[in-house]
Amino acid sequence: MSEIKSTPSRRAVLATGIGAGVTAQIVPCHSQTRSSNMEATIRTGSDITTLVNVFTVEPDNQEKLVRLLKEGIETFFSKQPGFISSSVHAGKDGGRAINYSQWKSAGDIESFRKDPKFAPYVQRLAAIAKAETILCEVVEVNHA
Repeated sequence: MSEIKSTPSRRAVLATGIGAGVTAQIVPCHSQTRSSNMEATIRTGSDITTLVNVFTVEPDNQEKLVRLLKEGIETFFSKQPGFISSSVHAGKDGGRAINYSQWKSAGDIESFRKDPKFAPYVQRLAAIAKAETILCEVVEVNHA
């Protein structure tokens, strides 16, 4: 299997306001067709639904949490209808992580939550971290 190497765009490194002290750990974005040119796009006035999950974790478990989030993206979420992109951010303090994902609609998010594979995955996450889930609409974007 060949490795795809690319330089992350400014869009791939998310806005700093998502969480204080959080830096991006870039996870390649994939469309359902596994296109290598798919990237996260943050813009106002779009019909994209943004799902932000903020996890609180013991520092000893942050790396395990990040691995589990990446696994979920690769094996489950990226294969769901309406999936656009997902990125994982690890807090520099070791005690937090964020998953920022974009979906075509809130209905697509509701659908993946009904998938029988979702509950066991969430149980694995809950065993090591506490999560807060926020459905968002992008209302402001600024560029340098």
